[in-house]
Amino acid sequence: MAGGKETPRQKMIGMMYLVLTALLALQVDSAILLKFKFLDDALFGINQKVEKANGNAVKGIQAQVEKNRNQASDLAVLKQSEEIRERSKAMVAYLNDIRDKLVTATENKKGQNSYNNMDANDKVANTMLGQNKNGLAYPLKGKLNEYANYIKGFVPGATPLALDAKEDPLTAADPAQKTKDFAELNFEKTPLVAALAVLSQKEAEVLKYESDALAAQAAKVGGTTIVFDKVGAFASAESNTVAAGTKYKAEMFLTASASGLKPSMTLNGSPLSVDANGRGKIEFTATPGGFDAAGNAKKSWSGAIRFKQNGRDTTFKVTVPYTVTKPVMQIQSASVQALYFKCGNKLSVQVPALGAQYKPSFSASGASAIPGSKTGEVMLVPNSREVTLNVSSSGNAIGSQIFQVRPVPKPDIKCVVGGREANEKQGTPITAVRNLSLRAIPDASFANFLPEDARYRVTSYEVTLVRGPRPVMPSRTISGPDANLSDVVNTAKPGDRLYIQVKEVKRMNFQGQQEEVNMGKQFNIPLI
Repeated sequence: MAGGKETPRQKMIGMMYLVLTALLALQVDSAILLKFKFLDDALFGINQKVEKANGNAVKGIQAQVEKNRNQASDLAVLKQSEEIRERSKAMVAYLNDIRDKLVTATENKKGQNSYNNMDANDKVANTMLGQNKNGLAYPLKGKLNEYANYIKGFVPGATPLALDAKEDPLTAADPAQKTKDFAELNFEKTPLVAALAVLSQKEAEVLKYESDALAAQAAKVGGTTIVFDKVGAFASAESNTVAAGTKYKAEMFLTASASGLKPSMTLNGSPLSVDANGRGKIEFTATPGGFDAAGNAKKSWSGAIRFKQNGRDTTFKVTVPYTVTKPVMQIQSASVQALYFKCGNKLSVQVPALGAQYKPSFSASGASAIPGSKTGEVMLVPNSREVTLNVSSSGNAIGSQIFQVRPVPKPDIKCVVGGREANEKQGTPITAVRNLSLRAIPDASFANFLPEDARYRVTSYEVTLVRGPRPVMPSRTISGPDANLSDVVNTAKPGDRLYIQVKEVKRMNFQGQQEEVNMGKQFNIPLI
């Protein structure tokens, strides 16, 4: 069926079609046969009235063309309208001819409103399906769809009128029906009165298409009368947000619209989508800029509504002011006041005012900005003493935040021998230094904030056994934190000293990269 708003008469015809389809699926008895006949009679009466109305529609177009002083473009529309009327009459006559043939083939008299044999489904099938698909229903399908295709030139939403079961939404999912073609679906095992009701329903669809096409033609010559048939209440408030203790102000008034009117609309000069109720949906992203001291910016948008009235274009324009408020950023971090140099400082930047529309992107000066896995998450890796984080949402700037950058605190180096920390004051037993380890302990606060950046390791140090003012044996360079000093244990005497000088300490950051920590550390451990 064609798109657009349907009249009550057209809705009733659609409902009858649904009833007809349901009845066809039932076991046929005399009571149901009478219901088919009642449906056929009702559709037949409605079709006569619609056909008369369509004839008057052409006369109305002709009158409007004359009122417009027979302009060439209007005369062409009138000619097309007359052709639509003739094509529709020919299609209706074709359907009536099939109707007469069905009546006579079932041993009934055409032109009468009563039938001796209301069933005769075998003769209906023979007439409409025939042998080897040569019955009247097969050329009928082509004629109906050819007509629908013709009407589509005037009503773009027009669809085929004769569908096979697999194409019809009512039967496409029915295993018992979906393999049938148009003829089988509508006329196989079908009593006469049901077949006649199907033909009346197809005639109703033809006349509906004709009505839609003629209405479209009438609109081209200004034959549309604007009837404001939708009236409702509308309220407009100065603001939907009111502080306690202040006044809420609004205006309430009646609005009216015409369901038959098909206006076009623009927003700031660009086409706007208009729904079936004739309402344009306005939606755009408010852009920042020009904020005052209170964080507000005054802006406006322009709209235009255009429609045809008495054959002429009529346009109404409106300018609507609005206020853009500067969104407030909420930044959460393990260390909000300052960031750590060359570390992965994780931030959560949220703008509650934007809600679900918040789609952030980040850039930074003085740091690399790495987006996180969740909305609003970003990691800053500073490379200078000050960092500026810039936040945008859907390409619109939200704001900036400046952070100071602090250096990474150096770790504390512990010397562990025999499973415990070496005692530089009271001395350490010689045998305890056999297994020695230097451990780099990060600053507790730094390790708590950024544990993935607080991974330290002593990678090189030098060990010397000293007796009095001189070394007892050559110094040894140890790679890594752990050392086996069995040779020292075998050589050392009470009163000797173990002198350790840290040469290199490295830190592994959140990306698994290592950097050298510039620090000096010595241990002078008495041996006892």
